[in-house]
Amino acid sequence: MKISVGADHGGFQLKELLRGKMEKEGHEIVDRGAYDPAAVDYPDIAFLVANDVKDSLVDRGILICGTGIGMSNAASRVEGVVAALCTNEYMARMARFHNNAYVLCLGSRVIGDEVAWAIIKEFIANDPLTDEKYNRRRKKVEKGA
Repeated sequence: MKISVGADHGGFQLKELLRGKMEKEGHEIVDRGAYDPAAVDYPDIAFLVANDVKDSLVDRGILICGTGIGMSNAASRVEGVVAALCTNEYMARMARFHNNAYVLCLGSRVIGDEVAWAIIKEFIANDPLTDEKYNRRRKKVEKGA
């Protein structure tokens, strides 16, 4: 699977750890930064990863910051992209099954390394349900208020 990853300075160390684990499992990684722990603006990184997903350059996107909230907010602003902030495996599975999320957001100050890895594995392993009920709901979200 081809995965675009990005982090701000708050998520840099976790991104580096998880990128290595994904590469060891055979995934192709597109690293959108940060490339060192120096401060960066999270929206810049989030937009790069979200646009990779939107433009179908990758199969999934993963974003990491301190809480995951900023990355989730920014990535969701890219038209056609559903980003999900997940703090456990169940949330990651439901983000894929029910919400058709292709961008996973994590908070490095909220979850530990092993939990983050378990969440990523769950997010990668699952596909959206094609049940009409979920498709109907997704279309309503896409349409907006």
